[in-house]
Amino acid sequence: MRKTCLNEIYNLAKQDKRILFLGSDIGVGTLSEFQKEMPSRYFMEGVSEANIIGIMAGLAMNGKIPYLNTIAVFLTRRCYEQLLLDVAMHNLKIRIVGSGGGVVYSPLGATHLAFEDIAIMRAVPNMTIVAPCDAEEMKRLMPQSVDYNGPIYIRLGKGGDPIVSSSDNPFEIGKAILMREGDDVLIVTTGIVLKMALDASILLEKKGIKTGVLHIHTIKPIDKNAIIKAACKVNAVITLEEHTLIGGLGSCVAEIIAEACFVPAIKFARVALPDVFPSQYGSQASNLQYYGITTDKVVSLANSLIGV
Repeated sequence: MRKTCLNEIYNLAKQDKRILFLGSDIGVGTLSEFQKEMPSRYFMEGVSEANIIGIMAGLAMNGKIPYLNTIAVFLTRRCYEQLLLDVAMHNLKIRIVGSGGGVVYSPLGATHLAFEDIAIMRAVPNMTIVAPCDAEEMKRLMPQSVDYNGPIYIRLGKGGDPIVSSSDNPFEIGKAILMREGDDVLIVTTGIVLKMALDASILLEKKGIKTGVLHIHTIKPIDKNAIIKAACKVNAVITLEEHTLIGGLGSCVAEIIAEACFVPAIKFARVALPDVFPSQYGSQASNLQYYGITTDKVVSLANSLIGV
């Protein structure tokens, strides 16, 4: 997914002279074609992300559209004030691409795990947050990012994730995609765990539980109408995400459902990382398993919510 995103930035830059690329010490050879062909629009800065955001803000104020890529935690935790005041307050067109959303960098420990990045970015006015589910969906997102109004945070997975999206489903920033219909349970998800949700829906279907899957690729602005419309048809809603329980997709959906005042009330549960510093080293898969971000957990939870 990261490679696809960067390649798309390169392709878009060849067509639009407003587009610039900035990196924060992300490795020799990254977008080498871009550097060779458009050196005046390629900047590889050191480990000084907050300063880079300031540079991007100045460029955006002068009509440029800068894209920045580095590890997600360094963009969200380290640059919060610059993003809030230099960028979002002025509603500037900058695009920050955060690699390793969730627990991708598990071998590096909690300091490198972006387990609360969505919550941080949700709190920034004017910030758009997009978490594609795979490389093909990333291709559909990137052209729309060029002239989209205001700043965008693009959350990336590890790369090499299975393709589960389809060009048959129109992609539009801010509009959710109903991947499967069902009138018993609705699973609402974002990013690469869409695959997990689809797998869970198939297993539940075999048990006679009709399960819908709603893919929220844009977490802010969130598609409230799609969530309410899909939730109206079911008895229970489960949110699934690779993010802390606090302030992420589950919080967004809980707010929407609570304010919709469903009668009778809809049963609701969240599958997410607990409110702790992840302490386990290992792989992304082993950390997701350890914290219960699994297909089996979703299936078990769905069964208990509807009394099967």
